[in-house]
Amino acid sequence: MYGPGEYVPDVTEGITDVAELPRPCRERRSRNYAARRCPHCGRSARRYGTASRNLHDLGDPRSGRPNNLVISYSKHHCRHCGCYFACDLSDLALPKCQYTRRVQQVAVRLVVEDGLPYRASSWHLWRDHRVFVPYATIQNWVEAAGGKKIETLSSTYLDEALANFSGYLTIDEVYDGPFCILSVVDNRRYNRLAFRVLDHKPTRRDVLAFLREFKNQLDRRVLKVRGITTDGSSLYPKVLKKLWPNEPHQSCEFHVKKEIVRAVLRALARLRKEMKAKIPQLRRGRPTKQQQAQTRRSKGLQQRVAELFQHRHLFVRHHLSTAQKKSLKKLLRGQRQLRALRQIMDEVYRLFDRRCKRATALRRLDKLRKRVRRFKRLRRALAKLNSPNLEKALVFLDHKGLGATSNAVERSNRRFRKAQKSIYRVRTLPHVQQRLARDLHRELRACKRAQTLKTLHRARSAPISAHL
Repeated sequence: MYGPGEYVPDVTEGITDVAELPRPCRERRSRNYAARRCPHCGRSARRYGTASRNLHDLGDPRSGRPNNLVISYSKHHCRHCGCYFACDLSDLALPKCQYTRRVQQVAVRLVVEDGLPYRASSWHLWRDHRVFVPYATIQNWVEAAGGKKIETLSSTYLDEALANFSGYLTIDEVYDGPFCILSVVDNRRYNRLAFRVLDHKPTRRDVLAFLREFKNQLDRRVLKVRGITTDGSSLYPKVLKKLWPNEPHQSCEFHVKKEIVRAVLRALARLRKEMKAKIPQLRRGRPTKQQQAQTRRSKGLQQRVAELFQHRHLFVRHHLSTAQKKSLKKLLRGQRQLRALRQIMDEVYRLFDRRCKRATALRRLDKLRKRVRRFKRLRRALAKLNSPNLEKALVFLDHKGLGATSNAVERSNRRFRKAQKSIYRVRTLPHVQQRLARDLHRELRACKRAQTLKTLHRARSAPISAHL
C-alpha cells in the first residue's frame, strides 16, 4: 500500500499495444440550428444539411480516460447572397484543429510558465490530462501565441508594465549565436520593458535607435528616467549622454569587481609560478645526508605552492570565516607580495560601502592606485584598477535609488539562456522575438499568480465554518 508522498508511476507507462490504451469517453454536443444569421449580408439563412466534428478535449481525471467531443453542427445557405457557411464553433476550437481551445491553453502554459521542453510537455498532457498532443504541434501553438503577443508590446503590455515605473533602468545585451538581444529592464521592479533582436553585432546606431524609440514611449506616458545602470560596454555612454544628459549613469558593480578579481587571481598565479621556479631541482634517487635539508626545503616549497593553488579563493573572497582567516594567515606568512594582494582586495571591497559618499570612495581609490604603483610585480597585473569604469561604478554612492548592479537585466538574460538550452532549439529571428514576447507577458503576471497563491493559503488555513 502506497503511503503519502510516495512516487506512484503512471499506469500507462510502457504500453506498446494501441489496444491496451484507455478508451476515450465520448461526449456528444449539438450545434444544430434551423436558421442562422449570414456572416456577409446579415440576413437569416436556412439549414440545408448537418455534419459532425470530433475534438480531443482534456480527459477525465477520475476515470483516467481521454475525452472526445463529438459535435453535430448545421450547415446553412443564404438565398440572398448565395453564401454557404457552417455554424460557428470558434468558442470550442479553431478551424481545422483537432483539439479544443482548453487543450491549447494548457499546453502553452506548460511551456511558457512551467518552462517544460516540448517533449516533456507532451507527456505531461497525457499523464495529468489524458490528452495526447505531438510535441511538434505544441511547438507550433507556442510560436503562434508569441506572434500574437508581439503586437501588444508597445501598447497594452507597456501600459501595464509602466504602471508602477520606478524611473531607474538597466540596459544590457545578450548574445545567442548570430543574434544579439538588447533589453531594457526596470531596475527596482524587475519588469522587462522593451527588447530588440539584431542579426548582427550591435553598434551605437542600433543602440541609439532602440533607446530613442523607448524614450518616445516614456514621453507619451509622461514618465521620467532618474538613473541608468549598464555594464562596462562602450556602446552606452555616448548614447545615454545624448538621450538623458542630466541623469546619472552607473556602471555595474559586479562587472567591475569581476575584472579586478580576475586580475588579482592572475597576479597570484604569476607569483605562484615565480615561487615554483625557485624550487631547487633534485637528482633522482635517494638523497645523501648533505642533500636531505635541501630535499625538505624543496618539498616544503612544493606544498606551499600547492596550498596557494588550492586556497586561491581566499585572496578574493569578501567575507571570511574564522577557519578561513586562520588558513589565510598561514599562507601569508613571510610573503609580502601575497599580503599586499589580500589587502588590495579588501580596499576594493571597502570602496563600494554605501555608508560613505562617492568623494570619500574616490579619495580611497586614489590612495589605492598610488600604493599599487609601488609594487613593480603587481603594477601590470592590476592595471584594471586604473580603469575609468571603476570610478563610474561608484556613482550609486551619491544616489540611494540607483542600482549598484545590473542584476535585474542579467536575471532575464539567464532565463533566456536556460530556456534556449532546455526548451527552444530553433534559432531564427522571428522565433527569438516570439519567445521573448511570451516571456515578458509571463513575468508581468508573476505578481498576480503570487497573490492568488497567498489567497489560496489563507482560504485553506481559515476555519471550516467560514466556508459554510
